[in-house]
Amino acid sequence: MRPGNSGIFEHEEGASSGCENFLLWLSLYSVPEGQSKYVEEPRTQLEESISHLRHYCKPYTSWCQETYSQTKPKMQSLVQWGLDSYEYLQNAPPGFFPRLGVIGFAGIVGLLLARGSKIKKLVYPPGFMGLAASLYYPQQAIVFVQVSGEKLYDWGLRGYIVVEDLWKENFQKPGNVKNSPGNK
Repeated sequence: MRPGNSGIFEHEEGASSGCENFLLWLSLYSVPEGQSKYVEEPRTQLEESISHLRHYCKPYTSWCQETYSQTKPKMQSLVQWGLDSYEYLQNAPPGFFPRLGVIGFAGIVGLLLARGSKIKKLVYPPGFMGLAASLYYPQQAIVFVQVSGEKLYDWGLRGYIVVEDLWKENFQKPGNVKNSPGNK
């Protein structure tokens, strides 16, 4: 045997068979002659109980993880809104708190005037507060009324279309019409 350029011993012709045994002994691809067998240890009662418990709780934990992943961004945005509101109230523009007091007082007056009817209790306080807010913030009130009016119009139009479709389905059938030209 003599060393080659790559540092690996090369087999010379006429070399003894001891070199071949040495290469087989160092081979990465040969299988050892002894038979090995993997034996798994039996599970204990504690391991079985924990396995059953984990299997039983898996749907609940996956539901909790899903709910948490859906709720987390909403809660983060809510916390950020709270921090922004706190920052705004700490550096409020001049005259903000008196305006806020007048608007709140208008809501209380609306509650006092809405005695008796539940509908009045739902309509008067927000109405009075909106009226007071529109006195202090007229531009925002105009935009709010325009957007609200458009939404109310859309809702009314959708309701009209639904009622019209129901009317046509239930009452305009050929068998239900009493004064049709064929029934004279």
